[in-house]
Amino acid sequence: MKLDDVKKLHQKKYRAEFGHYLVEGEHLIMELQKACKDVADERRITLYATQSRLDWAQTLSADFQLEVVSDKHMAKLSDTKTPQGVVACVPLPTPDKKPNAVTPNERCIYLYEVQDPGNLGTIIRNLVWFGGFRLLLSPNSVDPFNSKVVRASMGAIFHLPLETDVPLEALSQRFQKFAFLDLQGTKINQPEFSHYDCYLFGNEARGVPLQDLNSLNADAFTIAGSGRIDSLNLANSVGICAYQLSV
Repeated sequence: MKLDDVKKLHQKKYRAEFGHYLVEGEHLIMELQKACKDVADERRITLYATQSRLDWAQTLSADFQLEVVSDKHMAKLSDTKTPQGVVACVPLPTPDKKPNAVTPNERCIYLYEVQDPGNLGTIIRNLVWFGGFRLLLSPNSVDPFNSKVVRASMGAIFHLPLETDVPLEALSQRFQKFAFLDLQGTKINQPEFSHYDCYLFGNEARGVPLQDLNSLNADAFTIAGSGRIDSLNLANSVGICAYQLSV
């Protein structure tokens, strides 16, 4: 892949066109290396490094292809104010032609049109922390391979089963029981909260469309609070529910 094309990967349309995304910084690249140990085509990952970071980058060269670039080129590859001197160009996961099978011990979280990269990255991080989750994203959600999402996930995105562009109306073909959050719902600390196939969370401002919740016969649950405010941050809500489902 030409370096000029790699620089374009900050934009979603080029990530889709070239089938790659960027990962920047030592921590994220080391997490990527852990996740790639069992991937046969890991050598397709190219690690770009400046001369000042070459010694560190060479410790990973057995796993990735290594290319040295100038500080000027690194500044264009970087998405941060202070470039860290190492950026990996990573192939996007190949989407399955059929919906992924859910393993017996796996819980599914569905996000409808989530827009904030920080929220999505934090949600991914929470789900990997508790373990045993699969994340499904609706069309018109923020791209999970946006560099801001990748950074906010702290590399957790490399360890999470993830499906994108999953239509809300297609869920009934895969799952039977749905749960969502509502102020008037049953408290999530009740045993029945753990007895669902798919947990629905909506857009930060609009939630999940009511007509779709009704068509899915989704059951309402709530995170008990003081009652002084009427909402929680989306990432916090998912994190609290993930904790409840893991205990």
